[in-house]
Amino acid sequence: MTSSPSRPRWFVAGDLNGFFGLVVDNLSILGFISAALIGIFQFPAEVVFTRMFPGTALGVLVGNLIYTWMARRLALKTGRDDVTAMPLGLDAPTSIGMALLVLGPSFVAFKQQGLDAQAAAIATWQLGMASLVVMGLLKLVLSFFGDAITRAVPRAALLGSIGGAALTLLGFLPLIETLRSPVVGLVTFGLLLYVLVAKGKLPVKIPGVLLAFIVGTALYYGLGLAGMGAPGFALPKAVPLTFTLPLPTLGFLEGLPYTVPYLPLLLPFGLLMVVGGINVSESARAAGDDYRTRDVLLAEAVSTLVAGFCGGVAQTTPYIGQPAYKHMGARTGYTLLTGLFIGLGGVLGYVSGLVQWLPIAVLAPIIVYVGMDITMQAFHDSPRKHAPAVALAFLPSIAYLLVIKVSNPAWIAPDRFAALYNGIEGHGLPDLAAIVTLGNGFIITAMIWSTALVAMIDQRFRRAACVLLVGAVLTLFGLIHSVDARGSIYLPWTVEGLPKIILWQFFGAYVALAVLLGLLSLQKNVEPEMGQ
Repeated sequence: MTSSPSRPRWFVAGDLNGFFGLVVDNLSILGFISAALIGIFQFPAEVVFTRMFPGTALGVLVGNLIYTWMARRLALKTGRDDVTAMPLGLDAPTSIGMALLVLGPSFVAFKQQGLDAQAAAIATWQLGMASLVVMGLLKLVLSFFGDAITRAVPRAALLGSIGGAALTLLGFLPLIETLRSPVVGLVTFGLLLYVLVAKGKLPVKIPGVLLAFIVGTALYYGLGLAGMGAPGFALPKAVPLTFTLPLPTLGFLEGLPYTVPYLPLLLPFGLLMVVGGINVSESARAAGDDYRTRDVLLAEAVSTLVAGFCGGVAQTTPYIGQPAYKHMGARTGYTLLTGLFIGLGGVLGYVSGLVQWLPIAVLAPIIVYVGMDITMQAFHDSPRKHAPAVALAFLPSIAYLLVIKVSNPAWIAPDRFAALYNGIEGHGLPDLAAIVTLGNGFIITAMIWSTALVAMIDQRFRRAACVLLVGAVLTLFGLIHSVDARGSIYLPWTVEGLPKIILWQFFGAYVALAVLLGLLSLQKNVEPEMGQ
């Protein structure tokens, strides 16, 4: 039975599944941030939990409230009761990048300047706030160009680029975390597949996602306390609940001067979120919910700015899993519940406690499921003849996956990584240099490659050549194929040594292929009319 178009329901049964899934996504990323800062860089836990987390959680609250309102507005406009709100949360790649490439190294640098750990942590927190404000302002400006980009880029490129990120970053990386505790992780993952993919019946009337979490958590602590858990099991230390109201502060102004060396990283971080927002808007549109791209981007920009002004250090973004949440049966209530749960949890401190107590092996499987769902959508909702372009768009994300792993300072020291990156081999570029250069800017690279291939499949070779020339220009400045190991942007004439050779090799490759396609298009009966 469908409710009146003028009064869409606030909550349906599927909202509980969506709520648990979206909460887990956010808790997982908060867990990764705290693990990186506290575990790798010995960052004071008190600063992470009582200064960084409350403002970060506030951004999640604000963004999800906006998306809830947008969904209800769309439901009223269309007279539908099956509209699913756009999910919003913390962005995984840039949150990990902020922790490993900005916050952690800056904390070490502040300590090397003579500051004690607490003072260095506060200075780093202010730098993180300022970084978020910078990225939020960039997203605010670029949000007004989202609709134009959506019209210019084919669906296979939009969905393929995000599908590759889903397969690698939301599929493979969390799968590794799942299998670090094999019994717990595989049982939890299998239960999720049973209820969400196979639509299996449960003996109890509770949300399937919640049941999977209860079973997984009970297994983790039960096996661990019995001495049969995964290696390294230990009960986490209790985190006291503290009331911390994330009020606006001008502390970010003190951090602004320190952002200058990190701008080559921060600007691409913000740009990638704009591209990702465009992609997820197309993903939701393909699933039946036609949100205006500009509104989706404006909402994520506003939530990021609010978080930055109030002490947050990780930017918010619309998640690529909107169709997955729709398949769970979620509508508009799940984003409202998630925003309130995460936002209040940052204020009251229970989010920090959950981050400590919920095992990663239990949190990670839901992210794997979302990655699977989006990967399938990339093929299902693109024209069949464009399937090769979707597959091609997956490849740069694999390179970025390798970059995340090999650049982890816990594995390879930064100076050792740089030495490997600059090694000389007789048969071409060093393997690591090629991998890093392909991975940097991977989402935009995937869109360029896939758009060019779609144009070729459609026999529009001059269009493909123009797209490749755009790729060449972006390569010059490091927006894609950055030759800096950290993925920063630059002016081409400032690059020296082997990176300079790599830069001009990639630039020349795009230009050469564009010229070749342009020449091939001059053949008779090859290039169709420009309007086709």
